[in-house]
Amino acid sequence: MDKESGPEGGQEKRVAARAGSRARLRDFSRSLPMSLLKAREAVMRHFRPGLLRFGITEQQWRVLRALTTVESIEVMALAEATFLLPPSLSRILKDLDERGLVNRRTSQEDMRRGIISISEEGRQLIDLAGAHSEAIYAEITRRYGAAQLAALQAMLRELETVLADPIGIDDRSSADGEGQASTNAKRMGD
Repeated sequence: MDKESGPEGGQEKRVAARAGSRARLRDFSRSLPMSLLKAREAVMRHFRPGLLRFGITEQQWRVLRALTTVESIEVMALAEATFLLPPSLSRILKDLDERGLVNRRTSQEDMRRGIISISEEGRQLIDLAGAHSEAIYAEITRRYGAAQLAALQAMLRELETVLADPIGIDDRSSADGEGQASTNAKRMGD
């Protein structure tokens, strides 16, 4: 048996065919998810020391900030608003509750649903840490420019709006047998 017709030859052809049909990935430095993560990290590097000084984590701050915008909110809605997984949010809320920074109660309509609100102590912490946060915003604005920062925030809102509906690539990919590849790419964030 020659190499082409043997069992190994068939395997080699399949591997070569897959390698030839592989999608060309953009350079890692041009990956949108990575660019957004790097920008987030650059911003958070300025906010973290203040959060640490006030004894709260980034996720706790996110929860407390979200709670300042509502009178009260269901736990699942809070998880969606803060982009936290429910198990993570549950641990965060337990800690914030133990510290007296939030109030928890059960929904009158459905005893399985928890309702959360910020406590007076939580509002006081937000006021203290918020002054520090606003000073950082002022410095970022000074360095980056008010117009550029406003434009960036508008562009990010627009990107979020445009991408709110599925792109549809998964539908097309599964039709031609590449559904798993697009699912894997989605999981990797690129």
